[in-house]
Amino acid sequence: MKLLEVSIAKIIKYRVVIIAILALAMAFSAYQTVQKLTVDNSLSIWFLEDNPSYKAYIDYQEEFGSDEIFVGMVPVENALEEKNIDRLKELHQAIDSLWYVKTSFSLAKAKYPIYANKKIVFEDLYNAQRSEKGLKSLFKKLPNISAQLVTDDYKHLFFYIQLNPTPSIEEQREVIAGDIKTIIELYYDDYYLSGAPVLNEAYSRGIYKESLVFGVLTVLVIAIMLLFLLPSKRYLFMALLSVAAPITLLFGIITSFGFALNMISMLIPTILMVYSVSDAVHIINIYHKEGLVQKSMSKQQLMSLAVLKSFTPCFYTTLTTFVGYFALYLSPLPAFKNMGIFTCIGLLLAFALVYVITIIGFSYVNLDFEKAKPVLSWKRYSQSRTIDWLNNITTQYKNSIIIFSSLILIFGLYSVFKVNIDTNSLDLLAEGQAKEDLRYVEQKLKSSSRLQLNITSKTETMLKSEPLKQLESFQTKLERNKFMSTPVSVVNLKNFLEKRTPVLFQSNLSKESIAETIGSIGDKSQDFYTFFSKDFKTAGITIGVKELKTSELETLLSNINSDFESSFNQEEYDIKVNGFSVVFAQLNNFILETQFKSFFAAFFVAFLCLWHFIKSLRSTILVLIPNILPLAILAIFMSLLNIPLDVSTAMITPIMLGIAMDDTIHLVYKYRRSKKIRGSAEQRINKAMHYTGSALFSTTIALVAGFLIIASSAVPSVRNFGLLCAVTVAIALLTDIFYLPSLLKRLDK
Repeated sequence: MKLLEVSIAKIIKYRVVIIAILALAMAFSAYQTVQKLTVDNSLSIWFLEDNPSYKAYIDYQEEFGSDEIFVGMVPVENALEEKNIDRLKELHQAIDSLWYVKTSFSLAKAKYPIYANKKIVFEDLYNAQRSEKGLKSLFKKLPNISAQLVTDDYKHLFFYIQLNPTPSIEEQREVIAGDIKTIIELYYDDYYLSGAPVLNEAYSRGIYKESLVFGVLTVLVIAIMLLFLLPSKRYLFMALLSVAAPITLLFGIITSFGFALNMISMLIPTILMVYSVSDAVHIINIYHKEGLVQKSMSKQQLMSLAVLKSFTPCFYTTLTTFVGYFALYLSPLPAFKNMGIFTCIGLLLAFALVYVITIIGFSYVNLDFEKAKPVLSWKRYSQSRTIDWLNNITTQYKNSIIIFSSLILIFGLYSVFKVNIDTNSLDLLAEGQAKEDLRYVEQKLKSSSRLQLNITSKTETMLKSEPLKQLESFQTKLERNKFMSTPVSVVNLKNFLEKRTPVLFQSNLSKESIAETIGSIGDKSQDFYTFFSKDFKTAGITIGVKELKTSELETLLSNINSDFESSFNQEEYDIKVNGFSVVFAQLNNFILETQFKSFFAAFFVAFLCLWHFIKSLRSTILVLIPNILPLAILAIFMSLLNIPLDVSTAMITPIMLGIAMDDTIHLVYKYRRSKKIRGSAEQRINKAMHYTGSALFSTTIALVAGFLIIASSAVPSVRNFGLLCAVTVAIALLTDIFYLPSLLKRLDK
């Protein structure tokens, strides 16, 4: 106690210097944040650079072309009017001159093969000299290609802008999207634009906007709540500063080291602010309660007593919450790793600063504890009567509460296996222009992104008749798949030539002649479609896909492999499916891995912390059981409401385990301290409830309010995360005031 008083005396002595240093640090951090805060929604936040899938994806882009493609659609009166094609040509000239564009494609650049003078030549698919009827007839003979250039009613034209490989353009995505839109608007007033670059830019813009909104809302809500929760308005400023300081300093650290916000780390400010205010409320309430009781103590002695009584429970709540977030570092996803590390740094800052700031604040506040009262209060609410009622309930009905809660726990553990693991890419995007354009383009085009299927012969080239027949059989099966549309390969051009010039593929022709014909098609194909590799041992099929759930992508990839196995001999041929969708489909496995690693690591460390804190294995198990119940009920909610584990909700269990233990530790700390007083477990837990009840309710209200702010997100996935967290925290309070006291009264001897 003496050492503590000396430390507090030094803080008070140098409080002006501390305030000045803190103010300068916060000002510098705020400046850094305003100047350097950016949003990063690149692939690198989801996959480590040495991840095999990510490396294969980048290698594919280098060899076969990037799938970073803008998909544009222009409404027109008649797509076959020459003026519309001329305008597209002008757009292509402007777009193709940009350094980050690999190529562009539309009806104005599309070509088709014809046989003339004993060789294959490529002519423009659109020819103004042809009649409209002739053009339509030609398009019908190349249906899969034509469907990607013009709609069936000829009221919309499509155009595509293919960017350079991902690593070379990731840092410029926001600028690129703006440049492309500006150029398009020089030629078209009315257009729809979608594709991976547009969606990425919309994600980033939405994240930045919502992070600002969340921050402002959280500050307002916390300020209003503190007017109810604090015993005097004089504590308000120090409580708000305890919230603002760690957040400001953390973001100064993040931006100074060049890190950016992403869809996961955007939640840090709200979570950390709510956590900070919880500790501040605990410390202030203990200081005020001791001030009412210990009337003969000096202010410095009261501060020492408040720190002494709050430090152990606040340390352990910080530790368990720290463990919950640090467990995210075990995730294979970099976004989760960063979330875990940054939040842990913020928690440490918050824990240290809340004591420094409250001590300095107490030193300036002269208060009559008897006359002090909250600025706002519920007149008809009596905390003492409520806690008396709760204590009576857990005494009279302890057996019923234990049985009922345990049955829910068992059902919840069963429900864990009923929760789906699935990420809907559309749930990562808020409603807005980008999402509306995506839906409209997909409605007309039947796709918004593409996959490249590469079939490789192990022994010979793909130019021979047998592999071409197998390729055709494979493509026919693909066309029946509901998850994909308009596969394009050399098969489409071969079939077209067979109908137009049957002599080219007569059975009496040599294999060399057929190979030469097909080879000339592949050799002269457009950059937008890759029909063959340079050595002709690999044939490519480009397919269109919509924005799908990861479970649907897994089904799609499984179907592709099944169709391949039924068409080709696997001993002679290999297939590689390339594109972002392949990488995205693996999120399910990463999410599952995150859940298992992070939860069990958090659970094990939290168990050890509680055991060290409580000192009794029996009591530790009794205390731990109620902290599993909220997670079990969370699983029930998710399974019944069909809310899947996705990239946002994947981190919910380790975080909630850490947060759920906070109130438990405060309650059990006072319960253990009460063992020094003679009495039964029932008497001790009743006294502990009276002492810590207000803090339990206050911190839960703060946490629920914070997560409900996140639940106001326009992004469905983030909204689900906030709602589930709010429900789980509320349930954690119910288990602490009903289930935990009942267990201790019944079983702790």
